[in-house]
Amino acid sequence: MEARAYPPVQFGRIKFMFPITITMMAGDMEKLLLAALLGGLIGLEREAKHRPAGLRTNLFICMGAAMFTLLSDQLAVLHIGDHTRIAAQIIPGIGFIGAGSIIHARGDLVTGITSAATLFVVASVGMAVGGGLYMIAIFATLLILAVLSLLGFLERFTSLKVMLFAYEVTGRSAEETTAQVNEVLEPLHFMMENVQVAPTPRHVRVHFECEATRRNQERVLRGLRESKAFESVAALGPVQAE
Repeated sequence: MEARAYPPVQFGRIKFMFPITITMMAGDMEKLLLAALLGGLIGLEREAKHRPAGLRTNLFICMGAAMFTLLSDQLAVLHIGDHTRIAAQIIPGIGFIGAGSIIHARGDLVTGITSAATLFVVASVGMAVGGGLYMIAIFATLLILAVLSLLGFLERFTSLKVMLFAYEVTGRSAEETTAQVNEVLEPLHFMMENVQVAPTPRHVRVHFECEATRRNQERVLRGLRESKAFESVAALGPVQAE
């Protein structure tokens, strides 16, 4: 059974052409839903790790890329233009958004690079869906999820990645507590970074950060807890992990 095309509709001197069939419209809606689903799956993984670009960001970027790809093709049919003109602008647009997710916090600490790269590849998934390449889009989504999950686990397991961890210790005075922390860090050749002191009526809280691999961070925490100079020791986790 052939799909019926919409006839032209005219309002005064303005004529609206609808060369898109009902079947084509339903197919385009399915593409947008699939793009939203695939982008949402990747966004859930980022949301679970508390990243700035989470569920809604990845979902909208994937669906938006699919939408622009569809518009690029269908507007070119209506106006006899280049089918790739609009779609070609997705890449620099995503580059602009990705640059906004990269933060140069302080010193040599740069965060958000993985989030920016994820947004870039999520847009390519949306373009693949918009172009009708469903299997490629689904495979790419599964590959992205595998890379974000498995490679992150391998980095932690092999202790390859240097990360900035935050700690908080309490003691009787700021000078004494800071000196005791430096005594623990000296054999490991690490330094306290971004030290903050908050006095309370009972004791002094010293918050600091230390840059090392996860395995060495465990050594730092063990040394702090084994020291009898602190009233309490708390590991606050990574300042910003990819």
